[in-house]
This record gives sequence, structure tokens and C-alpha cells, in this order.
Amino acid sequence: MPVSELLRLGTAKPIVRWGSPVLHTSAQPVTDFGSDLQELLTVMFATNIAADGAGLAAQQIGVDLAVFIYDCADEQGTRRTGIVCNPVVDLPQGIDRQLVEYGEGCLSLPGAFTDLARPEFSTCRGRDQYGNPIEITAGGTLGRCFQHETDHINGIVFGDRLPTRKRKQLYRDHDEVSDQYAADWPAR
Repeated sequence: MPVSELLRLGTAKPIVRWGSPVLHTSAQPVTDFGSDLQELLTVMFATNIAADGAGLAAQQIGVDLAVFIYDCADEQGTRRTGIVCNPVVDLPQGIDRQLVEYGEGCLSLPGAFTDLARPEFSTCRGRDQYGNPIEITAGGTLGRCFQHETDHINGIVFGDRLPTRKRKQLYRDHDEVSDQYAADWPAR
């Protein structure tokens, strides 16, 4: 299904929170690009839209599958929307590696944000919703999204990348606003 169709179909599901086992183990690769995957993608886009997110991994709605969607701006401020199945992220090395510290949050720990240094640009390789190979290089929110969502696919939440003190503060920040995010958030 084209992205335009995936965006207008589907119903939002509750987002799984940090601590759930599905978020802390590597996802199973996508091998079937048929109707079940297309239906999953509609739900993922609907959930991401309802949560006002930049991206969402299938694990965040409890599905153990290596796929994420994105809907955010690149380094030029251009909104980009798409899907990556079986993602692999390549990061710049050596003198090309420039870290940018930026406020990052996660829909699976809603309402909490902290600065995290990540490479300014990343290249994400994988498959689109039809199984065709894709490769996208981006900076801005999109480049960060590729890194964040691929971490999810690999069983890593961004809190795992923080020093202990900063991670504990992130949890405290979430606890202060957690009453604003019901267990079924953002599904209605």
C-alpha cells in the first residue's frame, strides 16, 4: 500500500512502556511483506499520529517485528514520511562524525525528555513496505529518528544510552507527568 493510504487507515493502539520485555529484546526480521504487514503499518501510523510522534517501532505497540515508521523533518526542514523494515543504521566515523546534543524523548516513556548526543547524520538501510531495498541518509530529526527507532529494533531504549544520574532524572520527569498518559494512551 502506498504511504498515503497507510496514513489514512488504521486505528491507534496503546503504546507499550519501558520495562516491557518486547522493548528490551531484538525484534524478529520482517519476511512477509503482505497484507498483515500493511495492516500493521496503518496501525503504527495511526498510533504515531495520535501520539504526535516523530517515529514508532512495531515493538512500541507490542509487535515483535523489525519495522518502524517515521514522519518528521530532515536537516532541511522537509517533512519525510516512510517505512523501514529490517533497518540497519550506518553512522559516520572519524573526522566525519559530528555529535549533536539535542532533547530526545520516547513515546514509550511519554512526557520526559533529556539531551542526548548522537551523530548529526545517519544512513538507514533496509526494505520498504513492499520489500524493495532502500537507503536513506538524513540529518535533523529524521537522522536522529533513524538511530532512535533502530535502537528499538535492537532492544535498546534511549535511556540505555544515558549515564545513570541522567537516566534516573528522566524517570523522575516521567513520573511527574505520568498521570497525563493513561495506560491506553494514545488510543481513544
